[in-house]
Amino acid sequence: MVFVWLAAFFLVVTLIVLVIFQLMCLADLEFDYINQFDSSSRINKVVMPEFIVQALLSALFLLTGHWAMFLISAPMVYYNYTLYQRRQHLVDVTEIFNHLSREKKRRLFKIAALTILLFLSLFWMIWSVLEEEE
Repeated sequence: MVFVWLAAFFLVVTLIVLVIFQLMCLADLEFDYINQFDSSSRINKVVMPEFIVQALLSALFLLTGHWAMFLISAPMVYYNYTLYQRRQHLVDVTEIFNHLSREKKRRLFKIAALTILLFLSLFWMIWSVLEEEE
């Protein structure tokens, strides 16, 4: 059971790193450290891996029977799916300045949700280790 929580912990950390990278690219664009083409291409390269890792995390929770954690992570997977279906998952080079605040808010929301998942998975990992010792 500890290995499931350890895998979940590393998947959540991977997701947090990917989203922070996107936020850094948006901040660099906002302060004119990078042009919009480079920023868009860097963000777009990590969007699909982020979606895949999020889906893997939710599938891990579902397949291992951790229903509460699955229900917490499922809305983000659904949100990513709807973005993909509407073709709004990639950042447009020509419109990035117009949507900069929205894109930053979207990623900050993801960071908040992932931080909650991180602390919950860390808690359950420690709980399962203590439970196995008894």
